Amino acid sequence: MELHSTPPADGVIAAAVEMPEPDVHVVTSSGMLIPAHSKILASASPVLESIIERPQKRRSSDRNIPILGVPYDAVPVFIQFLYSRKCTEEQMEKFGIHLLALAHVYSVPQLKQRCTRGLAQRLTVDNVVDVFQLARLCNAPDLRLKCMKLLSNNFKAVAETEGWKFLQNHDPYLELEILQFIDEAESRRKMRRRRREQQSLYIQLSEAMDCLEHICSEGCTSVGPSDMDLSKHKGPCSKFSTCHGLQLLIKHFGTCMKRVNGGCLRCKRMWQLFRLHSSICGQPDECRVPLCRKSIWNCIS
Repeated sequence: MELHSTPPADGVIAAAVEMPEPDVHVVTSSGMLIPAHSKILASASPVLESIIERPQKRRSSDRNIPILGVPYDAVPVFIQFLYSRKCTEEQMEKFGIHLLALAHVYSVPQLKQRCTRGLAQRLTVDNVVDVFQLARLCNAPDLRLKCMKLLSNNFKAVAETEGWKFLQNHDPYLELEILQFIDEAESRRKMRRRRREQQSLYIQLSEAMDCLEHICSEGCTSVGPSDMDLSKHKGPCSKFSTCHGLQLLIKHFGTCMKRVNGGCLRCKRMWQLFRLHSSICGQPDECRVPLCRKSIWNCIS
């Protein structure tokens, strides 16, 4: 294979002032030679340090380090990062996946973090399967989790992509792992939804209990104790949002004829409120809520 030399990306190495002559060359898959300095490469990557310090089989003044398995034009960007610790957004857009692979293989944690963030920002339905597979191989848990979340939230769209179809045909174990994650995520969502509904119900019941005591003890609008003048409570209640509805329910309960036979759903709801209040009331002998004596409920039961 014929080798040829090329200047480093963006003149990073060439721009270095008073830097010694390069003593190694990085060889890409196309045969391109990138001049570099062994000390800089070794200080940036322990893997490259091991390669550089490895004894040569042939005595030669030229020392070549092959970096293969990625597009040849991604390698100068990788070398550039080893020198400058910088990577542009344009380079990340074009070579992010390849740079993550190189960062993992050659143990460059700063570049790996940069690629993880950059790829996470660029996740789409079309590339999420490929990025997920790479994140799994490169041990990038943060990126892997972001991929999983996007897969879970947009699975119908992802299932139509070529990446997912390829995964189904070539890696059924990974497909099963993804489907299990989606199933668990859906179960967690349902559980959180149930908890929110339960919390909302508890809040509503708590407010209803407080409102019931408020009406039966203080009186409000047109409903209250028989020995209380309600003329000063004509305005709408400002304490509880449920007060007006509960007053209507109490009025209905007092006049409904169906409740005697247990045929009225609204009256059953009122009975439930009375019974719930009785079960939690700490002062049943002094409480002004009707039927707030546990002995009554014991007889009814």
